[in-house]
Amino acid sequence: MRELYIDSVAHSYRGDKVLSSVYLSCAIGEVVGLLGRNGSGKSTLLKIIFGNLRPDYMYMRLNGQPIKQAYLSGQVSYLPQHLFIPQHLKIKDLVDQYTNTYRQQLLSEELITKHLDMPIGDLSGGQKRLVECLLVLYSNSDFVLLDEPFSQLSPIIIEEIVRHIQALRKFKGIVLTDHYYQHILNTSSRIVLLHNGCNYSIKNKEDLQLHGYISHER
Repeated sequence: MRELYIDSVAHSYRGDKVLSSVYLSCAIGEVVGLLGRNGSGKSTLLKIIFGNLRPDYMYMRLNGQPIKQAYLSGQVSYLPQHLFIPQHLKIKDLVDQYTNTYRQQLLSEELITKHLDMPIGDLSGGQKRLVECLLVLYSNSDFVLLDEPFSQLSPIIIEEIVRHIQALRKFKGIVLTDHYYQHILNTSSRIVLLHNGCNYSIKNKEDLQLHGYISHER
């Protein structure tokens, strides 16, 4: 099975334990939604998987082979919470840099084709985030980590990102986090909640209420 798997993740920050014995898996064809309150360790876990952050302990496999930093494999791409692409780079150069297998699919998108000769910094804030998300999704990686891709975006752009996630899910394994839990519930094939440093499998909104992530509806 083509799968990204991480187990026994432990990480502390300034003496406070953030993650303890956390595990997560994502296979090709899955969209795994990762929920949790601020400070629960969602972004920390994605950084650990990608290799930006060294944990106290972890064990990770990619397609059955042990690895320590997923980015070194070339099979895992990562969208951080903040804009990360240098603003002077032109869209056409970014497409060439990030995509190969899925380049023609990406070039069929109007936002990309209309702005090929434009620096990404000349786009609006929402368009920048959408382009970054598309570049990561349509990259050659088999697995994609998206850290809060919907944050502070308009409903139209959120719908656009969801459309691309759904289009690519048959070819890739995707892990995404966000505070908009309803978007995660609607988009994901499986939900994991980080709470008190551990992870829990979530089947429905009632499970989120059970673990105190959302309040009970009256």
